Amino acid sequence: MKRYLSANCYCRRIFGTKVYKLALSAATSCPNRDGTVGYGGCTFCSAGGSGDFATSNNLCVAEQIEQAKHILGSKGDGLKYIAYFQSFTGTYGDLDRLERIYCEAADEPDIVGLSIATRPDCLAPDALAMLRRLSERTTLWVELGLQTIHPITAERINRCYPLSVYEKAVADLAEMNIHRITHVIFGLPGESFDDMLKTVEFVGNRTDGIKLQLLHVLRGTKLAEEYRCGSFDVLSKEEYLTLVADAVEILPESVVIHRLTGDGAKRDLIAPIWSADKKRVLADLNAVFRGRGILPFEK
Repeated sequence: MKRYLSANCYCRRIFGTKVYKLALSAATSCPNRDGTVGYGGCTFCSAGGSGDFATSNNLCVAEQIEQAKHILGSKGDGLKYIAYFQSFTGTYGDLDRLERIYCEAADEPDIVGLSIATRPDCLAPDALAMLRRLSERTTLWVELGLQTIHPITAERINRCYPLSVYEKAVADLAEMNIHRITHVIFGLPGESFDDMLKTVEFVGNRTDGIKLQLLHVLRGTKLAEEYRCGSFDVLSKEEYLTLVADAVEILPESVVIHRLTGDGAKRDLIAPIWSADKKRVLADLNAVFRGRGILPFEK
């Protein structure tokens, strides 16, 4: 029997209750879009900087939180929340402005922590100092967009930083006892099953948490152009289910699995179409887990 630590179980251990994430926006940009390290962003990244479900950045933080709670509906009543800043790069730009935004979010009622997504190459000393101050104020998670350990793939998706930068980032954050979550994408062009699982194995020995994500081909991305040209195929549902189960089996039981799959905005999804039914995918995944004797920790 294999046990895994789900985000729900982890939050119950830390906060004593179920916790929901509220997707917010700090109106940041990305050095891989403005020419600092590259142009166009990663080939898979949407126009919203992978924050397509975030609230409007035209609203102040308090209004965004209320809007996000409204979207969540009654299932979030009486619970606690993580303020989740996913879109673009959360430690890039005017750090004084960003710190004010993050502090405002942390100080809102029912917010028990922050989760800030960023690039590993955007953790210069001043950004790390900001994160240290935030971690002293509230529970802080930092999400790092790695996606793959393989340099050929990294170049193909226009990631624009080497693996050594990720390794330094996780080491720097570990020194501050900040919970580190690493994003990994399954189905990147040119990668074999073995390539993907090697990424999981590498990450599992260096991170506190992981998000496993299926590659989505979204309209308006460079990846969509490549897909239309037939330069790669997307994963079938059966392949993805197998990969996720294999990944969970090799991850240390101490690593928090914050995501087993994700969903692209349906209005922009080109492929794989089967991924649009996220509830069905999760149900099928749980069936595969049960068949293999993979069970979540209960508390």
